[in-house]
Amino acid sequence: MKKLNLLLTLIMLTVIACQSDSKDEKTVSQVITEESSVSDQELSDLSIYHLPSEWTTHHNEQIKLEDLKGKALVMVMIYTSCKSACPRLVADMKDIKSRLPEDKLDQLQLVLVSIDPEVDTPERLKEFAIENEMNEAPWLFLRSSESNTREFAAVLAVKYKRISPIDFSHSNIISVFNHKGELVHQKDGLGVNNQETIDAIIELI
Repeated sequence: MKKLNLLLTLIMLTVIACQSDSKDEKTVSQVITEESSVSDQELSDLSIYHLPSEWTTHHNEQIKLEDLKGKALVMVMIYTSCKSACPRLVADMKDIKSRLPEDKLDQLQLVLVSIDPEVDTPERLKEFAIENEMNEAPWLFLRSSESNTREFAAVLAVKYKRISPIDFSHSNIISVFNHKGELVHQKDGLGVNNQETIDAIIELI
């Protein structure tokens, strides 16, 4: 009889423990949901993550800007057939990356957005990324429709216009966004001292 009572007691304790674990798992799930909800609510009206536009990466993946949420962003607008300003902007971006702590790069996304989506297909962006040793994270190349590109350029205060069948005149602005998609720093590129931009990034990561 004592053995039976002991066995029943062990079974009851096991049932109670399992119920407790299930309750804990539910609580953790609820917390994650609540945190995600709070995170969404914390986005200000100035966040680029409110933009509904869809983009294609150089890996031919479809994303929205909100998919980049949670990381600091360094962004510049270029086009791959450019022979003058854009190579210098690319050099500026590579210089910025080289001067940041290696162990912090997973908190950062370096984004190059094409102003020439007709020519800069995902395949062309991929080739360009490989040619410039920018194919892997934290590098990201994006292209979208002409209207989405124009809208995003306006957000970055980047002006551009086609001046020939293969050339554009465009602003050379490097922009830094915080993890909520809010613009925190801008500076003209083209071989300038990038220390202010680097300091702004380090504050975020």
